[in-house]
Amino acid sequence: MFELKVTEEFASAHNLRDYQGKCENIHGHNYVVNLYVRGEKLQHNEMLVDFKVMKTCLREVMEYLDHKYLNDVPPFDQWNPTGENIARYVYQECKRLLAEQGVANATVWKVEVYETSTSSATYWE
Repeated sequence: MFELKVTEEFASAHNLRDYQGKCENIHGHNYVVNLYVRGEKLQHNEMLVDFKVMKTCLREVMEYLDHKYLNDVPPFDQWNPTGENIARYVYQECKRLLAEQGVANATVWKVEVYETSTSSATYWE
């Protein structure tokens, strides 16, 4: 089994719904996102997935979220913009984008989202 990881960052604001505490107020984070891809079979060039392809997919998702008020951005206008839900969204979008790029020998394994240097949420299926 092979595993690859790329990392990107974005900055956004949000406030948590149904929460009592400081985070119910609007505030921002400089998020760090790790995208992990796994697979058993290398391509003909002996690479699992080109890092460039992974970075392009992750950057597209980051661009959608960057410098936005997440509570107004679908799906977070319906989902609470928690670290958990951000990780799930990034996972689903990157999985879709990699498939659109024709990546058939590997799949998104997990996404890890850091809100701070000491707090992260991870999503996988």
